[in-house]
Amino acid sequence: MIDIKKLRDNLEDIKNALKKRGYELDESSFKSLDDSRKELQVDVEGLQAERKQLSSEFGKLKASGEDTSDLKKIIDEKNSDLENKDADLQEVLSKLNSLLLDMPNIPDDSVPIGTSEEDNKVISQHGEIKTNNTLDHLEITKKIDTELAAKLSGSRFAVLKGDLAKLQRSLISFMIDSAIQNGYKEYYVPFMANEESLIGTGQLPKFEEDLFKTSDKLYLIPTAEVPLTNLFRDEFLNEKDLPIKVTSHTPCFRSEAGSYGKDTRGLIRQHQFEKIELVQITHPNDSMNCLETLLNNACEILNKLELPYQIVELCSGDLGFSSAKTFDIEVWMPSQNKYREISSCSNFTDFQARRSNIKYKSKDGNNFVHTINGSGLAVGRCLIALIENNFDGKETINVPSCLEPYFGSNEIKVN
Repeated sequence: MIDIKKLRDNLEDIKNALKKRGYELDESSFKSLDDSRKELQVDVEGLQAERKQLSSEFGKLKASGEDTSDLKKIIDEKNSDLENKDADLQEVLSKLNSLLLDMPNIPDDSVPIGTSEEDNKVISQHGEIKTNNTLDHLEITKKIDTELAAKLSGSRFAVLKGDLAKLQRSLISFMIDSAIQNGYKEYYVPFMANEESLIGTGQLPKFEEDLFKTSDKLYLIPTAEVPLTNLFRDEFLNEKDLPIKVTSHTPCFRSEAGSYGKDTRGLIRQHQFEKIELVQITHPNDSMNCLETLLNNACEILNKLELPYQIVELCSGDLGFSSAKTFDIEVWMPSQNKYREISSCSNFTDFQARRSNIKYKSKDGNNFVHTINGSGLAVGRCLIALIENNFDGKETINVPSCLEPYFGSNEIKVN
């Protein structure tokens, strides 16, 4: 959520900044609501002061034994006026809050200007593309069974069999261990979240259609970013403890609304997938440095797996709703002859912290933290990359040496 004081004081600048990401700020609606809020707030505070004064007079009259009936009528009228004005104020505050919740974060000044992913900027490429394989992961191995998954659940699910299920488990353990070695504290978190948690990280109210909702007013988490960030909701943190680094492995659930027809084959875009999330709660002065650290932590995994990848800086028009600056890591997918996103590392500045009320205590008072997160990594897409980049063209998928202690072998037979 954007700081409302900052919005009032810099409305035109913020309007222009949000326009860079394709969002048209309704300036007249904001001004009208904020003016009404100010006027009603003055009225409510005035009526409260009058009522307090009248109540004091009422007490004195009653103590002296004098008639209070006329004064009581005046007090009742003031109470009625106050009740009506306060109801009007709460309605305006609710509309103002809804408007603020709908606004995306302000892009950082360093973000490239653009309208879509075509305007994103490739920062660097790493690793050598060595394979000549053109088969996709479903053509290489029968141990990924989408037909069996469709029998159990429907489309956009998969069943992994035998060694491939073990390889996924090995990847998860390897990624979690890598995060821990880089100073992240591991958490096991619920796979469902309440409305407050999803509002805090920015998925609600704007993106409800992307979520799976249960009958108990809970939502299946779209990413561990939600519970990990909300561990600190409504908390005051000590400045000396920042940055706080946490991680978790969870399944993630997304309805993929609006994506029908895209990536329908295999593990690329599913309703349920595994992911390791890296989250940092940081001091505002350090957040960009912490973003770079988190990005390097995610890239380190691909380096150890010896998978080719590139780092892309997203342009203003392709930023996620809550993000002020984002770097995507894209891994090489031989069957598609292109790089595909495997991690998105973002700095949300104080946007999520304001929505979640996460502050730190310092000698200068209480201030909002900055939040940062990224995948370390998306397991399913990493599994695809391993299969397609390490297929020998015959019957074997080679297992990287960093996974051998977890998997127990240096190869998998495809069938």
